[in-house]
Amino acid sequence: MTAPARGGPPRFAVVATDLDGTLLRGDLSVSARTRAALDHAVAAGARHLVVTGRPAGGCRSLLERLDYRGLAVCGQGAQLYDVGADRLLSSATLDGPTVRALLALIAERAGALDLAVVTSGLAGRFVVTPGFGERLRHGWRLAERPAELWEQPVDKVLIRRRGMDDDRLAALAQQVCADAVTVTHSGEGLVELLPAGVSKASGLAAAAARLGFTAAETVAFGDMPNDIPMLEWAGHGVAMGNAHAELRRRADEIAPTNEEDGVAAVLERLFPTDPHRAENRTDAAHP
Repeated sequence: MTAPARGGPPRFAVVATDLDGTLLRGDLSVSARTRAALDHAVAAGARHLVVTGRPAGGCRSLLERLDYRGLAVCGQGAQLYDVGADRLLSSATLDGPTVRALLALIAERAGALDLAVVTSGLAGRFVVTPGFGERLRHGWRLAERPAELWEQPVDKVLIRRRGMDDDRLAALAQQVCADAVTVTHSGEGLVELLPAGVSKASGLAAAAARLGFTAAETVAFGDMPNDIPMLEWAGHGVAMGNAHAELRRRADEIAPTNEEDGVAAVLERLFPTDPHRAENRTDAAHP
């Protein structure tokens, strides 16, 4: 990719960022440097778009603390969420009988699974089986019986298998599920089953159709395999320095880590405060 002409519009009209492990530090804060870099990109004519695996209801308060009021792609791409209006614009739900049959097939090959589900809507709940975590975390509801997982419509299912690492479990689930559902891996202990066709790329494309931008105009930042579709959809995909090895392999560029203001480091180059001195280039990216 080449730099735009000096004095012209920025090459990227949209800055799409994952939250956890990417925009956010480990304490869920955004550094002053990163806030300033985002503010400058917006002032230069770009739009910041959050694209997160968190469900809309689960990131509402977090986005408010970040003073984010626009459209957000949530639930791994299953939801378009108007943050300012606190309203879901669209959402996708799993087919219960299909996913339960697939879970049984995965368990036949992997052994007994620990499960969690995210129920649909802004009031969605995180419902877990007894073995899903070492402790019941704030906001989790314990399902004493497996049938309780399916009492409400479900947006996604999370699976864990003790003694099996996440990459291996995700690969096995993908073999079993094929195209019947989407399988993704979004963090430690977070192998997820989503409605078929749902990904951060599908959610970002839906946002693009609504807001009027293109993939070529998008720079995207992420850290986990669930970000691969988004980075491959975007005109320029940036993996954080702390990213999963597979994402780093596929990215156009590797930034510093989220704790080292990696998003800011890239944005400061792409949207320089002094365009006559800084190189607004992406062709020097290192995969």
